[in-house]
Amino acid sequence: MKIALEITPNLEPLFGTRDENLRLMEDTLGVRIDLRSDAVHVEGPEAGVARVQRVFQDFEAMRRQGIHPHNGELNGMLRLVVSDPDTTLRSLADSGKQRSAGVKRTVQPRSINQRKYVEAIEQNDMTFGVGPAGTGKTYLAVAMAVSAINSKKVSRIILVRPAVEAGERLGFLPGSLQGKVDPYLRPLYDALYDLLEPDKVDKMLEKNIIEVAPLAFMRGRTLNDAFIIMDEAQNTTIEQMKMFLTRMGANSKAVITGDITQIDLPNPRKSGLLDAINVLDGVEGIQFCHFEDCDVVRHALVQRIVRAYESVKIQQQELPLSLGEAIEVGPQTHEDRQQQQPAHPAKPQ
Repeated sequence: MKIALEITPNLEPLFGTRDENLRLMEDTLGVRIDLRSDAVHVEGPEAGVARVQRVFQDFEAMRRQGIHPHNGELNGMLRLVVSDPDTTLRSLADSGKQRSAGVKRTVQPRSINQRKYVEAIEQNDMTFGVGPAGTGKTYLAVAMAVSAINSKKVSRIILVRPAVEAGERLGFLPGSLQGKVDPYLRPLYDALYDLLEPDKVDKMLEKNIIEVAPLAFMRGRTLNDAFIIMDEAQNTTIEQMKMFLTRMGANSKAVITGDITQIDLPNPRKSGLLDAINVLDGVEGIQFCHFEDCDVVRHALVQRIVRAYESVKIQQQELPLSLGEAIEVGPQTHEDRQQQQPAHPAKPQ
């Protein structure tokens, strides 16, 4: 099947940088797209051609409505569209507008796992987002919290992090108590200021509508009518994680995010996040969402860095096995060496 699509004004953003969006549709849908001076020619299976045509129609409709996603966001939306026949650009744009009410930029999942994560937050009272750096775990959680408070679903946002240094001791920090803990909570502030106007964030912080606190301050509290986010959960102990999870009150929602490959505790096996994954799996009302390196939405290098470290980790896990095999086939076993040693070694002269 072959069709020709009209080139409308301002259609170029749909093509992407160096036509990457067109290449994405070609590779995934099995079609061929040729840009001509008069039209865009699409050739391939009927189903694939129809989906490309729907993408062009939806993009034109979005443009007329004043929706202009930037290239990275549009590429992420297209990845969802080509991977799911039931998903369209229009439906993604509409759901993004609902989540972005009162927010200065559109909040839109850019991968299938991100979409599952956002839907899990909407449908469950407690959601765990587990995966490597740069997959949008914290940012999407903060965006959903801002959306919830703007739509009056909750009356406050509580952002929590354990105050654990990443491998270096900073000693005592100057200033007030808030000044001492702010450096640990900076990523949460960054997400807030990216989503809301600075003046609005400052007012909400001043009125405690948004509360940013270290995990140590959560003991004994009951958090009602709140959207609660705990970031860097891999650095909680088992006791801290249990304490935090039992703070939820009426009409509250909790999101816990973390990366189990970046545990900064003295004993990584005592991570509260690792323990929670095992203990709470299958509990009704709790959803676990796992991200992969393909979900990284930061600089393209970040995805490659994550993959490189993961490949080295796999090689290191395989190394002890090969060493063990070498010991087993060696000329002597441990028992042989013990038998060859004298029962009473001679005293030194």
